[in-house]
Amino acid sequence: FTLVREYPAREQVMQYGESDLAFISRLLAEVGIWYRFSNDERLGIAVVEFHDDQRHYVRPRVSLPFRPQSGLGSSGADGVWGLQVSHEVVEKNVHFRAYHHQDANAWLDGDVDQTRGDTTTYGEAYHYAEPYKVLGDKVDQDEDLESESGFFYGRLRHERYLNNQTRLTGISSSASLGLAQVLAISGGAPQAFEPGAVLTRLQLRAARDRSFELSFEAIPYSESVCFRPPLLAKPKIAGTVPARVTSSLANDPYSHIDSEGRYKVSFLFDRDSWKLGEESLWLRLARPYAGDTHGLHLPLICGTEVAIAFEQGDPDRPYIAHALHDNRHSDHVTLLRSDYKRNVLRTPANNKLRMEDDRGKEHIKLSTEHSGKSQLNLGHLVDNEKDKRGEGFELRTDGWGAIRAGRGLFISADEQTKAHGQQLDMDAAIDQLETALSLARTMAQTAKGAGAIPADTSGQTQLNDALTHLTEPGLLLHAPAGIGMVSPEAICVSSGRESVAITSSRSTDISAGRNITGTAEGAISLCAVTRGLQLKAVQGDVQLHAQSAALHALAQDDIKIESLAGRIEISAPEELLLNCGDAFIRIKDGEIELGAPGNIYHRAAYVLKAGATTLTTPVTPIPYGYGAGYTLVDAQQAAARFVRYRITTQAGEVFNGVTDKDGRTMPVHTMLPGRVAIDFPEPEEWLKPRPTPEPEEEEEEEEITEGITLRIGLFFDGTGNNQSNAAATAQCRRQDLESFSSEELESIAATCKQYGFGEFDGSAFNSAPNNSYGNAPSNVA
Repeated sequence: FTLVREYPAREQVMQYGESDLAFISRLLAEVGIWYRFSNDERLGIAVVEFHDDQRHYVRPRVSLPFRPQSGLGSSGADGVWGLQVSHEVVEKNVHFRAYHHQDANAWLDGDVDQTRGDTTTYGEAYHYAEPYKVLGDKVDQDEDLESESGFFYGRLRHERYLNNQTRLTGISSSASLGLAQVLAISGGAPQAFEPGAVLTRLQLRAARDRSFELSFEAIPYSESVCFRPPLLAKPKIAGTVPARVTSSLANDPYSHIDSEGRYKVSFLFDRDSWKLGEESLWLRLARPYAGDTHGLHLPLICGTEVAIAFEQGDPDRPYIAHALHDNRHSDHVTLLRSDYKRNVLRTPANNKLRMEDDRGKEHIKLSTEHSGKSQLNLGHLVDNEKDKRGEGFELRTDGWGAIRAGRGLFISADEQTKAHGQQLDMDAAIDQLETALSLARTMAQTAKGAGAIPADTSGQTQLNDALTHLTEPGLLLHAPAGIGMVSPEAICVSSGRESVAITSSRSTDISAGRNITGTAEGAISLCAVTRGLQLKAVQGDVQLHAQSAALHALAQDDIKIESLAGRIEISAPEELLLNCGDAFIRIKDGEIELGAPGNIYHRAAYVLKAGATTLTTPVTPIPYGYGAGYTLVDAQQAAARFVRYRITTQAGEVFNGVTDKDGRTMPVHTMLPGRVAIDFPEPEEWLKPRPTPEPEEEEEEEEITEGITLRIGLFFDGTGNNQSNAAATAQCRRQDLESFSSEELESIAATCKQYGFGEFDGSAFNSAPNNSYGNAPSNVA
């Protein structure tokens, strides 16, 4: 090989329906390489020479005289005769264009003119789809021009045309002439032979009865136009050929593709052995739909039979036309399976889209095997045996599920036949919302007129506005026959910022297998408009406490207090007053005063008058607790609105919440005083439990005896007699005596006796239970 340029390796070349010589000759001609045979005199062998430039014509030139045949010459000197010249008009320039999918935006248009101003040429040749990927530089010459670029192929095309512009023929008796020699003819040869004749074809004749003759064809020598072998017809592959998708891994369960989604295949006609995954170049897969990062691509698995087609029938430009089933990879829709009424898309991992066209049993199934089984079933629902198991739609999974709608979600059981109507047709639901709001407003006005606290309807008004046609991202449920929400475990209904409204046009019934509790940071108001209000305990006590204010019982008619099997006890530390018709009984300061505008009657068998006495009734202790809410502000002292927070008490209780529009947190209540920590977790840490903080050493506490709760944060050894705590104990006793009245101390002592404390002598208990918090009365409640 004596070449002036380097040629790049190709991804694939295919020999199809042609001999080895035709295959090699075609490949060489495509890039303008010509070859000749010569003898190596040293080794005595024939050599094939490959060249691509006129600089490699055989040197030096061969000179022969022009000697027309007259039949009279007998000198024995070689010459040439029978010289002929033929001309034809060839293309003035060549225009070329190509497209390559790996650089779809590349400009691959070009124009080449190698005539150097020759006016005898005419017209333009247009060549499309030459096998180049880059255009090259138009001004580059010879080996500087990039091989197999657009201008490279354009110049080859024009050189071939110019090779046919002038054709030279002749006959010679010289046996030394050979291909690629430049023949110089003297002695009156036609003008076309003056530059020299480049021999391109030789035909030799000799016999016993005739002299040796060599007929030749040639072209005029040119510094700008080199001989280019004519292009041989490239085989055309009509239709498709079978192949199988391959992979670099044997029995690969997944597709083997490159960064552009292309495949490699093994041609079934190919007898050569290749490494896995190197049987072909990367092939594109023809698809029914494609676009910019969108389209339809169902990956092909190793071993799948495919049909390979070729662009314009070119064996070197294959692509995958389609995939086929065979007996190794059977079809999933067959008559044997009775699936001929189904349209099924199924992946190797059994992800499935199935559309049933059986009349009266139409259905669609979209499913995946993950999470046990996750499915969307529409229409006529069937099981694995094709037996009916329902109709309508079903969205199910054995794993987790979530339904999200960023602008709002409307779930309705209202019929909308044949999908006639708007998506957010919610007139019936809106009517219910308006009716509920109107009823709430009416009841609120009634409660206000009765002196009760009216319901807060502003939040419900905002909710109605948000849910009407989902102008805000809300969730609305409506069913004309009712809605049931049940669970064997807990159910939570909560509003983080506004109120919770429960409205019914008839009765609102709340039943519980155990307790019903209601706690409000503010007030609790119950108002019955036209009927009565009943508070009854079939078993157990009824307690009405106003722990820090007055208790007022009022009736338009009679008030009846009755005990069927016990006693009625009414006590007051300051004064007890009964008044009726201007007559009264006043009990105050240990005295009883009776007064009446009329008579006072004593109706009794006898009246006993004795000395003074007293009756002390233990005071019912009022439980105490600690609580506070907080207002959070940012660095600019503005309210931190709608910010996630987490409050952790000293005992380790954690309260999560979101501040309201004023930056306020929820109120936190504890039985003991202590510090709290507030932090602002990231969203992903929202539900993570906060580690329980270790209490400070001086505040270390022991387990509280059931029924005894600390009232202040003082700690003692259980008896108050420990030497190290004697002073603190004495100080605490003095504070106790100053803080409580005698009645309160007696009440505390009576309560503490129930839990193991000894007698109270007016200043301390004479004994305390184990693990207690000291014997000062202020330590217990």
